[in-house]
Amino acid sequence: MAEYYPPLGFHFKVEFDDIDGESEFQSVAGLSVELQTEEIAEGGENRFKHKLPTRTSYPNLVLKRGAVVGSGLIKWCRDAVENFDISPTNVKVTLLNEEHEPLTTWNIVHAWPLKWSVTDFSAEESKLVVETIELSYNYFNIL
Repeated sequence: MAEYYPPLGFHFKVEFDDIDGESEFQSVAGLSVELQTEEIAEGGENRFKHKLPTRTSYPNLVLKRGAVVGSGLIKWCRDAVENFDISPTNVKVTLLNEEHEPLTTWNIVHAWPLKWSVTDFSAEESKLVVETIELSYNYFNIL
């Protein structure tokens, strides 16, 4: 009988189709899907309402990493939020095993920057500057 070990969530990489060299992130959030429903009341039946599926919805993808100066990814984000030059791209998030081999890959389709922020600066604390990039996307599929 084979032993089963659930994968660990700290060994992953993020790849952008049109932006090179931007794969190191400290966290990825937003890989979820939800089925939305519509409630319909049936005439004469007052005990409940029927819930019918309508469409799926995907939250924003949130990426965090230590701030990088001169980053192509940040240029892409700034072009979108400052100049409305929005160039959607696909993003791949790959969970890796201990030999750095892919276990699962999420292919995020038609992602574009929605928000870019940097942590607060404080002379009272000694911590890294972390930038957060929030992306809107159409959907993802698992490869």
